[in-house]
Amino acid sequence: VRLLLELYRLQGNMTRVKINELKPLKPRYEVPDVLISDPITETLSVVAQDENSLVLSLGGNDQRLIVSAQPFRLDIVEGPQVLVSLNSRGLLAFEHLRARKDTISHKISSTVGSMWDSLKSMFSSKSESEQATEQENVEQQKDEDGQIKEEEDKPGMWEETFKSHTDSKPNGPSSISLDFSLPGVEHVYGIPEHADTLKLKNTDGSDPYRLYNLDVFQYELHNPMALYGAVPVLISHSTERTMGIFWLNAAETWVDISSNTAGKTMFGKILDLVQVSSEAPQTDVRWMSESGIIDVFIMLGPKPADVFTQYASLTGTQSFPPLSSLAYHQCRWNYNDQEDVKTVDEGFDEHDIPYDFIWLDIEHADGKRYFTWDPSKFPQPKEMLQGLMDKRRKLVAIVDPHIRVDSSYKIHNEIRSQNFYVKNKDGGDYEGWCWPGNSGYPDFTNPEMRAWWASKFAFDQYEGSMENQYVWNDMNEPSVFNGPEVTMHKDALHGVWEHRDVHNLYGLYVQKATAEGLIQRSGGVERPFVLTRAFFAGSQRYGAVWTGDNAAEWGHLKMSIPMCLSLGLVGISFCGADVGGFFKHPSTELLVRWYQAGAYQPFFRAHAHIDTPRREPWLFGPENIALIREVIRQRYALLPYWYQLFYNAHRTGQPVMRPLWVEYPDDVATFSVEDEYLIGKDLLVHPVTDEGATGVTAYLPGKDEIWYDVHTFQKHDGDQSLYIPVTMSSVPVFQRGGSIICRKDRVRRSSSCMENDPYTLYVALNSQGFAEGELYIDDFHTFSFEKEKQFVHRHLSFSANTLSSRNLAPDSQFSTASWIEKIVIIGGSQPSSATLQNADGTESALEFEFESTLAVLTLRKPGVNAAADWTVVLR
Repeated sequence: VRLLLELYRLQGNMTRVKINELKPLKPRYEVPDVLISDPITETLSVVAQDENSLVLSLGGNDQRLIVSAQPFRLDIVEGPQVLVSLNSRGLLAFEHLRARKDTISHKISSTVGSMWDSLKSMFSSKSESEQATEQENVEQQKDEDGQIKEEEDKPGMWEETFKSHTDSKPNGPSSISLDFSLPGVEHVYGIPEHADTLKLKNTDGSDPYRLYNLDVFQYELHNPMALYGAVPVLISHSTERTMGIFWLNAAETWVDISSNTAGKTMFGKILDLVQVSSEAPQTDVRWMSESGIIDVFIMLGPKPADVFTQYASLTGTQSFPPLSSLAYHQCRWNYNDQEDVKTVDEGFDEHDIPYDFIWLDIEHADGKRYFTWDPSKFPQPKEMLQGLMDKRRKLVAIVDPHIRVDSSYKIHNEIRSQNFYVKNKDGGDYEGWCWPGNSGYPDFTNPEMRAWWASKFAFDQYEGSMENQYVWNDMNEPSVFNGPEVTMHKDALHGVWEHRDVHNLYGLYVQKATAEGLIQRSGGVERPFVLTRAFFAGSQRYGAVWTGDNAAEWGHLKMSIPMCLSLGLVGISFCGADVGGFFKHPSTELLVRWYQAGAYQPFFRAHAHIDTPRREPWLFGPENIALIREVIRQRYALLPYWYQLFYNAHRTGQPVMRPLWVEYPDDVATFSVEDEYLIGKDLLVHPVTDEGATGVTAYLPGKDEIWYDVHTFQKHDGDQSLYIPVTMSSVPVFQRGGSIICRKDRVRRSSSCMENDPYTLYVALNSQGFAEGELYIDDFHTFSFEKEKQFVHRHLSFSANTLSSRNLAPDSQFSTASWIEKIVIIGGSQPSSATLQNADGTESALEFEFESTLAVLTLRKPGVNAAADWTVVLR
């Protein structure tokens, strides 16, 4: 069976490699809807060619793609350096589609070498001698009687059993595999979701990392087992270069990683100068998927930011969330009824703790029929929602994708009548067991089904809903309690495709349809907020992700950091973990420490299992109420910075929560750090994650950097490991010298109440007395920033004792009531005067005070509008 190799040079320093059967018995699945558009291609030109090889130019920096035929391999090189090799270990496998023996009398084995003919035909027509060789290959596959030699059927090729489940495998074996070698690389990251270290481990002698979205009960730590989501993107990093591999396949996938020392290699006359030292490190990565085709994007960097930009150009950027969704969320399974919601809401006001969202889990619906309300527990949902709206707060209600099979349930009847359910292998509606009991599963791969689902969020369809109600999609792996591995049978049908082909896409489609429903219900005006448990490449476009059903254990608190960092590296910035742990009951110390960590992660939500004791923040005594209140208030004060970072992520694809190596790519000491991280590039956070800790050691990167403790303004040099004594109130956070961070220090009961409040600028000077930052403001909840360019985007800079605000978006129009109420300059000297210069030329003297011990200058009430041009001169 001949295979077709397609090679593409893509705009932005990427190469795409596709391998498929030239003439499959039927089409093989190619993943739709993940790429935001057809990638823009650039010309590939032939530089050199001989009988066994082809050299193609990849453009700038002397990059070339070398194609070798016997044995087949691809090498991408830059100058004398090999960046990545494909099939250098000869692990390419492509199980071709075939008919069963009882339906056809012969089959032909796949041969990799035949791809070479396909490739050469792109550049030149076949000669007669080549055609003769091809005929000879066919003849060699015949037996003495002239019949094509048959392969032996092996057990499991056409049917497999797993416990009590049978997979009929009507298409037989269809798996694919390809190996990648990365010379000079020791550190690879990504391929979430796994409860494991940030740096991926060598899997020699153990299971590979598995990507197969599953509802996992009480998942284990430090395990490559599959979890709720799958993003098949691996990022390699060394002091020389950062690169990415995006394996676009939605079937069950395994990733085997081996790190070793590369042997000496030489690629003949093409690469006479290329020799890899035998001492050089190398990482080999083998990808294996159960079905589909090989479709891989190699993102060539060379810097971390370039890889993020390249991946964003393929799958899109993080959706820009409404500001309130970056604030604090209060959740549990379950708030019992309307009165319970009201009591909890009042509890926050009574204890002076801000929050924005309260959440309702599955018990709020009538018999777990989603899009409904339990008539006895939530008889007046609009009254409840209006009560929250009066305080400028919001609610999230869960809507899961399993639908109760019940002829009195309108949603079920409509799906069945429109034939929108996933089918079983025999063509009937696929049914499985989930929270409501016997359930059907809407086929979210069908765009008509998704459009119908989106329409159900309209206010006249979802009775009792209002504009301050948002949505949570859980169980969307999909979870099937009585299915194999608690998920759907692989031979279930989505139109013509088997579930095995589309499995890892299901959750993305659920979130996509839900987000579109929330946008449509507002006439396209309001930004949605949708939380999903299952996800895939591209899910960042539709909302937030959380790390699923964790446990109230210190190990799970620690693991929340690398899990979220891994998601951020592959585009999903809006990530968090259940504060306090979902299962079990945290000690008071663990709960407080988890609030302190969660307040400095992108998605900040407390959540708990139905069988755990209640744990609202005020249930643990006055001392702990004060600690939790303080750190939630720290979150609210920093919301302008979080919001600006999410705007940046939406615009550029750069992650919000970052490993240290992203900003310090040459500092090998940062490459495995996973107990601390950066928010943007200007805040470094080292949460306390050990029980009974009296101190932590934080690594402060950067040879020439200065880091300031945000709580005390104490100054520390970079490029050192700093021991920090801690008490229960300590949250070690440092601001980078050279940065300006905007905060709102007047914290109110919700973020919406703070929209027009004034800003305080924290100007942290570097050793040259310089600092810069940004301020971004819009209406905080609509698409007007994009559609009508209604936003404020300012560049703030301090240099030569002058602080100025400059407009970064002169063509945008937006007015804000917010003003600058205070400027705090850290690490400077005492001036004799401070003068504010307005855009109209007027000047005024500013009051100031200088704290000499820590060199902190505070300028009071500049009073300028946050959107204005202004300058402050210190003399």
